[in-house]
Amino acid sequence: MTTAHVVYATITGNNEDIADIVTEYFENNGVDVKETEISQTDPSVFEDVDICVVCPYTYDEGALPEEGMDFFDDLSDLDLKGKVYGVAGSGDTFYEEYYNTSVDKFDEAFKKTGATKGSEDVKINLEPDEDDITKLDAFAKELITKAQNQD
Repeated sequence: MTTAHVVYATITGNNEDIADIVTEYFENNGVDVKETEISQTDPSVFEDVDICVVCPYTYDEGALPEEGMDFFDDLSDLDLKGKVYGVAGSGDTFYEEYYNTSVDKFDEAFKKTGATKGSEDVKINLEPDEDDITKLDAFAKELITKAQNQD
């Protein structure tokens, strides 16, 4: 059975919503999945699953979630070869060039681990709407397909 772990950081609840949507898609498609909040999670949990997902918010002018700094720093040190990853996050287009930059930073951190990118990053403005749910379902489906084709 394919396994996954979804980690989120949220202030407004939007990224928890994103994590919930991805987790629900996994559950409905036979993936054994766990979802946790970033400050309560050690990135080493990704060593024990097939699919690794992070749903971060971007604070102010491009800052990473404060409560996720240790997680972010430790993530780059892992060896996740053979794992599939995806990053999806909510931001606010009000911040223009800083819009959702934490998604890009987590994508870069995952690249350092040797994990395989399973889907294009998903950036959502504020709370996920119907179109965003469709995008997130497609994102989760691609992650599952990529993970199952790695075996």
